[in-house]
Amino acid sequence: MVTKEQYEFALQRIEELLPVVDDNTPSNDRNAVELTLMSDIVIEYENEFFPIGKPTVAQLIELSLEEKNMTQKQLAHEIGVSPSRISDYVSGRSEPTLKIARLLCKVLGVTPAAMMGC
Repeated sequence: MVTKEQYEFALQRIEELLPVVDDNTPSNDRNAVELTLMSDIVIEYENEFFPIGKPTVAQLIELSLEEKNMTQKQLAHEIGVSPSRISDYVSGRSEPTLKIARLLCKVLGVTPAAMMGC
């Protein structure tokens, strides 16, 4: 288990290494190897103490709309439902049916696994 002190040290060391390691640095370069090790420490600590949960269907739709610069009304038109139905999905008041979920995946470019919360 990575301690908080190790985590903080790794963060600091990463800041020092980033300016000297780039895409052209050989993977066996001392600094590149150290950067990888420090990154692994940070990832391990953050996965344990700051896990990122999977987004809800509502969050997934909302984020996808924002990324695509699409309105709820436009999405409703694309998948053939009322704008109020999309509002229900985004607010979390209701969940889309399997048929609608498939259409949402297609239109928003979301994987079915993400839509199912996997």
